[in-house]
Amino acid sequence: MKYINSFKLQFVGRSSNEGFSRSAVAAFLAQLDPTVEELSDIKTAVSEAVTNAIVHGYGNKLGIVYINAYVFANRKIAIDVKDKGKGIEDIQRAMTPLFTTSPESERSGLGFTVMEAFMDKLRVRSKTGKGTVVHMVKTLKAKE
Repeated sequence: MKYINSFKLQFVGRSSNEGFSRSAVAAFLAQLDPTVEELSDIKTAVSEAVTNAIVHGYGNKLGIVYINAYVFANRKIAIDVKDKGKGIEDIQRAMTPLFTTSPESERSGLGFTVMEAFMDKLRVRSKTGKGTVVHMVKTLKAKE
């Protein structure tokens, strides 16, 4: 399916940029006039994906986080959050609720669970030493 609009964003993976990233995605999606609940869900999912890239992808090093967002016909959206960090060795295990690779930093291990709960589709691709792409899809409710 061909998208009808898109944007790309890249920024330094600092936790201070997490709020900026979710606000940028929300501003882009405002063209679809989503409900407050839909927008909140999307912002939360983006926030979790960006935080994972910063904390787990890059750890104590600075790296670039990339976001690509797409709008399709029928109010469908797709958002990719990508890093070029250390990658995920076992994606299935990483997506298990309460699993965390950073227990010392008080991480709850619910990032992927939250993304899955708020989006219609979640796919994670990763290569050790190369990075991770979190692909999220949601179809917004039809406007009356």
